[in-house]
Amino acid sequence: MNIDGLEVQVARKPIKNMYIRIKPPNGDVVISAPRRMADRTIVDFVRGRRAWIDEHRRRMIQARNRALANMGETAAGVDSGKAMETDGGARDGSSARFATVGSTTIGHASTGPTTTGSASANPTSTDFPIRAEVTVIWTDECKRAATASINEQLPALLAKWGPIIGRTPSHITLRLMTSRWGSCTPATGRIRLNLQLGLMEPRFLEYVLVHEMTHLWERGHGVGFQRRMTAYLPQWKALRRELNRRVVL
Repeated sequence: MNIDGLEVQVARKPIKNMYIRIKPPNGDVVISAPRRMADRTIVDFVRGRRAWIDEHRRRMIQARNRALANMGETAAGVDSGKAMETDGGARDGSSARFATVGSTTIGHASTGPTTTGSASANPTSTDFPIRAEVTVIWTDECKRAATASINEQLPALLAKWGPIIGRTPSHITLRLMTSRWGSCTPATGRIRLNLQLGLMEPRFLEYVLVHEMTHLWERGHGVGFQRRMTAYLPQWKALRRELNRRVVL
């Protein structure tokens, strides 16, 4: 759906309210709307929040550009040398598309007039090339640098956190992921880490590793998981917020 020059993806779902999500890295606007909601209601909803949408799309483009710059600078300053074990994902220097890591969600709307609720942004509308196709090339050099960085940090991190958490992974695999920073299979004890963590600040690798190691005790993200994370890493929520502002390459 095109609303005043803005491309909007509309997904009809069996829900009662309407939601707008701004998806990184390109600021795609996605509407989840009740199946029987009139198009006119959707159009009015988007128009009423256009300044908020434009501002958050602008911020996402800036975040994407910073991530690209940081990746290039970090890769240039890291020595390579260790072999990488991969498990799926983009390999051989092929294009690795940006992918969604969470999204920005604004309020909800019923079929009547609505307010934006918790959404807040300066009412600034900015023009920028948002629709361009974006790809990031993971060269062999970048992969080697990221792998070497992670492999260099892992022994000390495991030695530190293994006794604290009380469990250690049976195997750690590095891979290029498209939608997450890490994952864990509690039944086998296997942990997978996003290779990009090797090109980022060390605190993020540590946080993700602790997060995934905690899943060796707790499968979900419920009260038990949060209690353990707070005991292990009191500042984990701040680290999570900071990491989720970054763009997965």
